[in-house]
Amino acid sequence: MSINDRAAGAVMGALIGDALALGPHWYYDLDEMRRDYGDWITGYTDPKPERYHAGLKAGQLSQAGIIATMLLRSTIDCGGYDQDDFCRRLDEELFPQLDGTPRNGPGGYTSQSIREAWRQRVEQKRSWKETGGHADTTEAAERAIVLAARYATTPRKVAETVSANCLLTQADEAIVAMTTAYGCALGLLVRGEKLDPFLSDKLMELVKAGDLPFHAVTTGKLQPPKPGGQDRPCAGRFSSPDALLTPSFMAEAALDPGIRIEPAWKVSTVYGMPCAIYHQLPAAYYLAARFSDDFESAILHALNGGGQNQARCILTGALVGAQVGLSGIPARFLDGLENAAELMALARELGRQADSD
Repeated sequence: MSINDRAAGAVMGALIGDALALGPHWYYDLDEMRRDYGDWITGYTDPKPERYHAGLKAGQLSQAGIIATMLLRSTIDCGGYDQDDFCRRLDEELFPQLDGTPRNGPGGYTSQSIREAWRQRVEQKRSWKETGGHADTTEAAERAIVLAARYATTPRKVAETVSANCLLTQADEAIVAMTTAYGCALGLLVRGEKLDPFLSDKLMELVKAGDLPFHAVTTGKLQPPKPGGQDRPCAGRFSSPDALLTPSFMAEAALDPGIRIEPAWKVSTVYGMPCAIYHQLPAAYYLAARFSDDFESAILHALNGGGQNQARCILTGALVGAQVGLSGIPARFLDGLENAAELMALARELGRQADSD
């Protein structure tokens, strides 16, 4: 399978995940969700009146998907990530449609991190170097899937672009570290690595080589540092490499016959339904490792767990889409997505650019 196909699969997997959760988004009462949508949601649905995204139709993107597509277009048009161009598009295309309130804007809902960036940029007239807020959510990781796919062959570039893009809306260093680690893990999957108990070893090798900006003092397999050993001269901007270890710990849990989460959608109960990235990433890694070659099972279990299932679907969809490629995503998920032909053309072009590096 080519990098082109895997990169396109990651992007389309994320956009499919976004649209699938449009209807049953943010149901923290699973009984209520099942009264509204049945015992097992299998496809795109209309949001109910008075719910999040009310007024949109099945198969459409939420604001998260709209922003990801904006970054996708910018990256393709510029031949790579151009932060000034992406920020210009936010200023000209998105922010004029917002008013700082949650239930407003394209996609029917504006997340906390985007609302905070809007206030800093529009109301307070600050530069884009001052717009990052303190939301502990996954919005930056969701859109940065584009960058991880684009620069998959160059892990250092993945880390640089993902962290820089995250800082536009989220300034907490721990959130930036987890967002960057997700992008780095996704980049390896686009290159053809597996989401297994050894993926984090490969990420740590990149840290030791100075290619990823994480601090580490341990030797191989987290053994103690050698006597007299010192930090690297440039130990990295992130204080700990632990965010890079999460994917393989979750893969071990998914593959260990002595550890079972049944049915798999209950990852939302085990790791938590809320929006914070430290609830979302473990669930996404678990599902993507357990169903590494089964896009449908992974995305539907992410969806049917309720809570912040949109973020869970986006993050899981990208991880599994990278493993199965665009060619491995069932046609029905593409057929039901609004503007699917245009989005697939963009995803394939991004994959072509990634493959040509």
